[in-house]
Amino acid sequence: MWLKPEEILLKNALKLWVAEKGNEYFVLQRRRGYGEGGGGLTGLLVGTLDTMMDSTSKVAPFRILHQTPDSQIYWSIACGGTKEEINQHWEWLEKNIMRTLSVFDSSDDITSFVQGKIRGLIAEEGKVSGVQEDDPEKFREALLRFEKWFDLPQKEKLVTYYSCSYWRGRVPCQGWLYLSTNFLSFYSYLLGSEVKLVVSWNEIWRLEKTSNVILTESIHVLANGEDHYFSMFLHLSETFLIMEQLADYSIKRLFDKETFQEEPSLSDPLQITKRGLETNARNEQFRAFFRLPKEENLLEVYESFLWVPFSHFNTLGKICLSESYLCFASQDGSQCHVIIPMREVIGVEKPDRSSRALTVCVRGKRALRFSEVRDFERLGNAIRRRCGMTGIRGECQNLINHFEDNPEEVAMMVGQKESSKTVSNEALMTVFHPQDAENLDPKMLKEKMKEQSWNIHFSEYGRGTSMFCTKKTRDLIVRGVPEALRGELWMLFSGAVNDMAANPGYYSEIVDKSLGTSTLATDEIERDLHRSLPEHPAFQSDTGISALRRVLTAYAYRNPKIGYCQAMNILTSVLLLYAKEEEAFWLLVAVCERMLPDYFNRRIIGALVDQAVFEELIRMHLTQLTEHMTDLTFFSSVSLSWFLTLFISVLPIESAVNVVDCFFYDGIKAILQLGLAVLDYNMEGLISSHDDAEAVTILSKFFDNVTNKDSPLPQTVQQNSVGNNDKASSLSKVDISDLIKEAYEKYGDMKSEEVERMRKRNKLYVIQTLEDTTKQNVLRVVSQEVKFSVPQLDNLYALFKRQHFLSCYWTMNSPVLLHHDPSLAYLEQYQLGFHQFRVLFSLLEPWSLCSGNDALFLWAFRLLDENQDGLVNFKEFCCALDILYSGTFTNKLKFLFKLHLPPDDHCTHDHLCLKTALSTGKGKVDLQAYLKQWQDEILKKEESIKDLPRINQAQFIQFSKTLYNLFHGDPEEESLYRAVARVTSLLLRMEEVGRRLQEPTSPTQAAPEGALLNREACSTPERSSDTPCATITLEAGSILQEVEWSFAFEQILASLLNEPVLVRFFERPVDIQARLDHAKGAQLKAKTNK
Repeated sequence: MWLKPEEILLKNALKLWVAEKGNEYFVLQRRRGYGEGGGGLTGLLVGTLDTMMDSTSKVAPFRILHQTPDSQIYWSIACGGTKEEINQHWEWLEKNIMRTLSVFDSSDDITSFVQGKIRGLIAEEGKVSGVQEDDPEKFREALLRFEKWFDLPQKEKLVTYYSCSYWRGRVPCQGWLYLSTNFLSFYSYLLGSEVKLVVSWNEIWRLEKTSNVILTESIHVLANGEDHYFSMFLHLSETFLIMEQLADYSIKRLFDKETFQEEPSLSDPLQITKRGLETNARNEQFRAFFRLPKEENLLEVYESFLWVPFSHFNTLGKICLSESYLCFASQDGSQCHVIIPMREVIGVEKPDRSSRALTVCVRGKRALRFSEVRDFERLGNAIRRRCGMTGIRGECQNLINHFEDNPEEVAMMVGQKESSKTVSNEALMTVFHPQDAENLDPKMLKEKMKEQSWNIHFSEYGRGTSMFCTKKTRDLIVRGVPEALRGELWMLFSGAVNDMAANPGYYSEIVDKSLGTSTLATDEIERDLHRSLPEHPAFQSDTGISALRRVLTAYAYRNPKIGYCQAMNILTSVLLLYAKEEEAFWLLVAVCERMLPDYFNRRIIGALVDQAVFEELIRMHLTQLTEHMTDLTFFSSVSLSWFLTLFISVLPIESAVNVVDCFFYDGIKAILQLGLAVLDYNMEGLISSHDDAEAVTILSKFFDNVTNKDSPLPQTVQQNSVGNNDKASSLSKVDISDLIKEAYEKYGDMKSEEVERMRKRNKLYVIQTLEDTTKQNVLRVVSQEVKFSVPQLDNLYALFKRQHFLSCYWTMNSPVLLHHDPSLAYLEQYQLGFHQFRVLFSLLEPWSLCSGNDALFLWAFRLLDENQDGLVNFKEFCCALDILYSGTFTNKLKFLFKLHLPPDDHCTHDHLCLKTALSTGKGKVDLQAYLKQWQDEILKKEESIKDLPRINQAQFIQFSKTLYNLFHGDPEEESLYRAVARVTSLLLRMEEVGRRLQEPTSPTQAAPEGALLNREACSTPERSSDTPCATITLEAGSILQEVEWSFAFEQILASLLNEPVLVRFFERPVDIQARLDHAKGAQLKAKTNK
């Protein structure tokens, strides 16, 4: 059968295949162990492995690979179970493909053509067979096995499953890999040996493809400090994609909630499907490549040729259609791509049915001709429908005819630009540095030459939103964009022009709403306004400061999850220099929400991820530096400002804008390339440096000496963003254009797709590192308050955190998830609601204290939740357990006593643990409340038992019941029961005596005395375990109607201290480690109610 073309990595694999036949472009191979000869020992090994595999994992014995001349890269395109089947595929290739390949000049074009043909064949076979992607019957059987083997909650949604091998050391275990919404699970049973593995997606640190000596590729998973390797011969890329999507979804939903955007296909964790994950991955890739708004989704894809007028040839590529855009990218993506907003389309024609061609006419007298479109009629109808067209327009046909009659005018016509709506303000550079058209110095003449080069480019490739982007466009970017065109091109390449066109009037509206508001973000903005390019004349006047204030305040109003973050002011200042105010706002939106995701929040996760990618690239490209400096964390710390400000904070302004040019065209790839070039340029100095301080000095001096010899900016503006120029003047100058050119020449082969994969891979590690830092800070604080060992606290934290997540796994509306905020204090990041607390507390408390009694769980939760927000944090939870496990007899009894007090009696006391973080509203921390809390903690005194309120008769009865329940199953159960009965009788007698002394003539004296006799009777050994409780309850009913009595804590404590058996029980050590081990195994199985 034909296979979706996949690259075959043969670098480290054993020679498991033998070539049967081949030619210049294809090779037919037979797997060793099949056919003639058997292949000796290697063939025997391969045959044995294949026999062990089940039917879905066995490798077909024959395959066909595609290879271009002078290339070591192979692509699998077909496989077969028999020689006859594979020979049929081979003959088809010879008859239908071989003749065509000879006309191509480029090996890349040959590979693209072969891949396109194979995908077309697969699509045709799929239409004919009509087979469903997933067999419902097989999936149902797999679901039953999944539920039986792993005993997870029934709500857990199985997404898909694969047959694979799990490597334990050097021995593979053949079994089944199950991928569900929240867990990665594996099961194997072979020769009486059972292997079962369950890993939560939120516990994974690393997820990557690797290769080893035995197998070509495998999937490596690092979780909880353990490495897991899974290998499979089929569907490896598909499996890895699903695993990557599930891990990323879990990380976003559970850890990174402030930037989590609900996708329609992923909004409900109970409805996630394999198809939905694959669709989400395609949409993300589509939006990232074409820089489209997050609302756009890839709806349809068509393979076709596009007539490129400036090159006079057809280029093979794909048409990608979304709700509002028609996009085209050549097969490799780098030759050319074009984005056509549907609002720009004025007509669609089908001039040549025989060539299956389609012509799209856009504003500005432009036309794009697509040919060899498999379903061109459907595509034409889809475009018309989205543009609101009812038929074919004569204007479009006349334009096409004119092009055919006058081909020399095509270039002139596509160069016309649609007039855009003007706004009331201007770019600050236009106001504060207007160009003098009469007195042109050499720099201005060179600037005009740059503008002329771009105008020629516009005339050939078009101008505006539907301009062709090619390698020539990148070459012009690298040389530097003219000052007059910078704002326009930034808007175009970033995609911000589409955001602004789709939201007319939006900026003015939110400016009116946001101005005058007072928030934490606006306070920070006001503080930083005068720190933004302070030496530039534009920001020494109210004009520039006011514009900066409006843009930053408007964005904080638009996106309160980000609000305002330092470095946004520096970036926005530069944007305002070259773009109009509204344009600068939409550029900021594009940077913060698309191009640099997760950069501008409290944890700057995006910047940390890109720094991890930068470290990885340093290891790949600058091996000499890594050999000298094994610890690359120095580069992470020193390069943070490079990423956050796009080098604006370290380079002179006239040089930094050239970096911003490249960033808006190539994204983060441009910053990574430039960072590598900077380190490479300073390689010798960095290697010879003795410490980090000397290395920082070397880089600082280098940046001070980066110049832009072509910049037309006046000297009053140049070099003002950095200092120490006198010291740096003795060093050689480096021109920014040369530096950028060197970066592209040395590291330009880096693909954006690979950078995105590295981002995803490192994001898991970065977030888990932040989580580990949070854990260490929490444990450091809590360890000072409790007697648990560090390993025990570590285990407790893992259980607490998992219980927090268990409440979030199967719903999007969990109160715990809604309250989770990574920006809060460490102790407040993970908290438990009542139902989650009940489950975990029942697994860990030492005496089955609350077993079968929901009221006691509620009282315990109420006691720990001192700020009454319905949540308990880790410190409060640990302090309670510490009392129960390691507290003195008095402290344990005091805890039980306070359980039975009503909320009003103890909520004002601070006896158990420190108060939790205070807040004045969701997400807004009250710093004054924090300061007051810290002051109270410093001045607080040890709680005295005399401060505790008295317990009334109903509470005392319940307290007695609680004591009886503690002893169930204890070896000294009977002795303990009798001791409690004696204590209760003694307390009641003491109370009665006190009343007689105070009221000697009371007519109600006889009632309590009779009640005491009945209570003494309940202490006989013949009574059942609940007899004392029943007797006390009955007697209390009659007493309640006649006499109100109560006890102080000192009375109860003194009475219980007189019973040695009770003292021994409470002071008996309990094995906390055994309880922790039991909780680990039982936590997932425990019922967690909503």
